[in-house]
Amino acid sequence: MNQRTIENSIIIEGTGLHTGEKVSIELKPAPVNTGFMFIRKAHGETKEDLLIKAEIDSLLDVEEYPRRTSITNGTIHIHTIEHLLASILGMGIDNVIIELNGSECPGLDGSSLVFAENIMKVGIKEQDAQKKFFKLKEPVYTSENGSHIIALPSEEFKISYTLDYPNSMIKSQYASFIVNPDVYIREIAPARTFCLEEEIEKLKAIGLGKGSDYNNTVVIGKKGIINNSFRFIDEPVRHKIDDLIGDVALIGMPIKAHIIGIRSGHAINTKFVRKLKEIMKKEKASGIISPSTEQITKRILEVEDIEKILPHRYPFLLVDRIIELEEDKRAVGIKSVSYNEWFFQGHFPGKPVMPGVLLVEAIAQVAGVLMLNKKENRGKIAYFLSIDKAKFRKAVKPGDLLILEVEVDKLKSKVGQISGKAYVDGKPVCEAVLMFSLVER
Repeated sequence: MNQRTIENSIIIEGTGLHTGEKVSIELKPAPVNTGFMFIRKAHGETKEDLLIKAEIDSLLDVEEYPRRTSITNGTIHIHTIEHLLASILGMGIDNVIIELNGSECPGLDGSSLVFAENIMKVGIKEQDAQKKFFKLKEPVYTSENGSHIIALPSEEFKISYTLDYPNSMIKSQYASFIVNPDVYIREIAPARTFCLEEEIEKLKAIGLGKGSDYNNTVVIGKKGIINNSFRFIDEPVRHKIDDLIGDVALIGMPIKAHIIGIRSGHAINTKFVRKLKEIMKKEKASGIISPSTEQITKRILEVEDIEKILPHRYPFLLVDRIIELEEDKRAVGIKSVSYNEWFFQGHFPGKPVMPGVLLVEAIAQVAGVLMLNKKENRGKIAYFLSIDKAKFRKAVKPGDLLILEVEVDKLKSKVGQISGKAYVDGKPVCEAVLMFSLVER
């Protein structure tokens, strides 16, 4: 699965729910790996437009700016971004630039529907780069003042939510959805923001709700909905799911996890996202973010193609498939380790373990594909010059799926230096820095 952006620009105008400002935003297609980038248009100043990346590290203090999600670059703030971000993530968009001339996203009808419909109207463009997922590997839990968020490993992005207002007409509500564009635009995006009638004066007292009215906010009184009606019988819990999707977007990439919210709001949502981001950073620093299922099943080079590049043959060809290949930069291969491998006969009888030297060799063969795939290098052989910083962290056994990742450190016409790592289940099992010399056969 590749990254996606929008086909054409989208212009939307409206009023901020809290500031009451008239604002115009323009969503523009963005290059791969841009993520969600806001540009605040300067108001007559001589300085350049101001950029803020929509990520958790840019978050404003939710206690100081309650009832919304806001970001800053230290100079300017942009408020109430959660509905827009939810629509972008929910519609499967990875990269978009959002230009706006105010300090708050337009509230529109109080939902994410207008954003989602416009994205669908202009179309979605697939880009020439692999989509990156954060796949949760272990349960994560956050709890505070009777609110809870739990995330469990999953092959899909799923959100379940329990809402509880025991002293109002909405009582308790529960909803659960696998989030994809079809489900999102039909079941989640139309759900509008809501508040209890007794909250209105409190919100006004702290300067919020200046752009809110009975059309863009579902106000729930003691006797029912005031001057409005529900779009869904459980509209409030669906809107809470939408808010949670918007906050989760701040991790900066799509996620594969089942997230369960119980009476959570923006404050605990963003604390939870910050925890996820810290896990991501640790995994990236350790090099243990493994390819997604889509990447593993992708076929860039089959074994027949690899044999046209490498001179190795059975029983010494240790790469089954190449799943990523960026010339002069990076390659990822896989090796399915079978009990029938020849080396298990003697290493070791009764306790089969793949020899460490063959782990290094498997990494080296992926590096060989990366270097010899270039047209000018076809037909050459890559010989080891040195192996440095080799580490073996975990035994590789029959049934393991090796993910072999190499990156170019230095590459000249005849010599190359490669950093390589091997993973099983997302955890490093071997790493080394290899130097090669390219010679004619």
